[in-house]
Amino acid sequence: MSERQERASASKKPATGDTVPVAPPCAMVIFGAGGDLTKRLIMPALYNLVTAGRLPDGFRIVGVDHGRRTVEEWRQGLTDMMKQFVASHEGEFQADRLDQKAWQWLGERMSYVQGEFEDADAYKRIGQHLAELDKTAGTAGNYLFYLAVADRFFETVVERLGAAGLVGEQNGRWRRVVIEKPFGHDLPSAKALNASILKVLEERQIYRMDHFLGKETVQNIMALRFANGLFEPLWRREHIDHVQITAAETVGVESRGRFYEQTGALRDMVPNHVFQLLSLTVMEPPTSFDAEAVRGKKAEAIQAIRSLKPGRVERDVVRGQYGPGTVLGKPVLGYRQEPNVSPKSNIETYIAWKLQIDNWRWAGVPFYLRTGKHLKARKTQIAIRFHQAPHAMFRGTHVEKMNPNWLILRIQPDEGIALQFAAKRPGLAMTLGNVSMDFSYKSYFDAKPSTGYETLIYDCMVGDATLFQRADNIEAGWQAVQPILDYWPEHAPNDFANYAAGSDGPAAADALLTRSGRAWRPL
Repeated sequence: MSERQERASASKKPATGDTVPVAPPCAMVIFGAGGDLTKRLIMPALYNLVTAGRLPDGFRIVGVDHGRRTVEEWRQGLTDMMKQFVASHEGEFQADRLDQKAWQWLGERMSYVQGEFEDADAYKRIGQHLAELDKTAGTAGNYLFYLAVADRFFETVVERLGAAGLVGEQNGRWRRVVIEKPFGHDLPSAKALNASILKVLEERQIYRMDHFLGKETVQNIMALRFANGLFEPLWRREHIDHVQITAAETVGVESRGRFYEQTGALRDMVPNHVFQLLSLTVMEPPTSFDAEAVRGKKAEAIQAIRSLKPGRVERDVVRGQYGPGTVLGKPVLGYRQEPNVSPKSNIETYIAWKLQIDNWRWAGVPFYLRTGKHLKARKTQIAIRFHQAPHAMFRGTHVEKMNPNWLILRIQPDEGIALQFAAKRPGLAMTLGNVSMDFSYKSYFDAKPSTGYETLIYDCMVGDATLFQRADNIEAGWQAVQPILDYWPEHAPNDFANYAAGSDGPAAADALLTRSGRAWRPL
């Protein structure tokens, strides 16, 4: 047995605990091979899969882009980037050194095809190259097409792949397509994109990527809920007062001003990342850990979000935009002063939303969502507040003055789970204090550095779609936010910029909770 196979057989898959097999032979074709996503996330993830022993000898990478470069030049650019990541310790890829043997193994399996994404002849060259790899490299006719391209090319690439005969499956060979977000810009565009792609591909061939679902702590939400008898009986309106979901960033829009002017925080974060956390929190138990069972329950959860009437948007949704301020001790510009941003821009960089889930489990329980840029701290978490004890039975202790019980799922950073509750302080008197039981991933498990893409890419190769969004899930997300998208253009904000960079966000967001006697957890 080779060293790589030994590593594979010794490793365990978090979701099931079973030994994770090496992925089947395949060629991975990356459209957008020269782009930031390929350099920053895809290649580091593939490198981590190599070091973990997950990739087969019959694996090849075919880079496709419009840039005129040789495969040696493409490989060298990727090598330089990987070395830069190691030296700087910045970005999602974290490693103390670059394993030269593993990187060489991956580099030897790279090839490059130059071509425009709209050019039908380019797809002929890709097809010829893939056929040659099947003969000489043992890729077995299995192709994974990864669309690391701007969303305006999604339909074009899929249509050209179909016209070139590259997505038809015969004789047990599989063909799969990975599509990154944004999947549409609103409900009509998402429906149109789904309809267009489904003319070429079967739903089972489409892997709509949301990298949040590659994070171990996100996947652990299902394990926490459904593998433990302790929590599931309490996971309902009779015991839970409210839920807060936070996805706060300290970074601003940086060099993405042009992109953000067309997007904003709502489109960028809520229908995908935030709703994925929401759906895993509120979904009903699936009958099995089967892809269709899990995705079906997640879609039902998003479909149960109460539709916002125009009159409720102003009351239940708060938008914000950061002004100049200080973040992590450094002065920063306001959004309207960022490059490629209009000085009169009304694009939101923050959104908070009080929403309701209309089903028996969650009726009457408010869910508070917030996400924003240039906030005080980087934090993604789900905080579940339980109802307080109904009777103040302890001498000198009033229930109303006690802190409530919280279950906090920390997605990033410092991934883990905390349970906060009351306990007696040492001494003669019955005096209660608030304590916390804390589980930290890095303290308990020997977790290897991860970009979050390793599990997702591997699942694409083995055909497990559990962590990917189905068409109905995508459309349900856009359906929920569409009333806000319709309302905002007709009602321009008159207070932008309404929060200083480095703060907790706009004051109006606090009112979403304070008017019912609640408060955001501190960032």
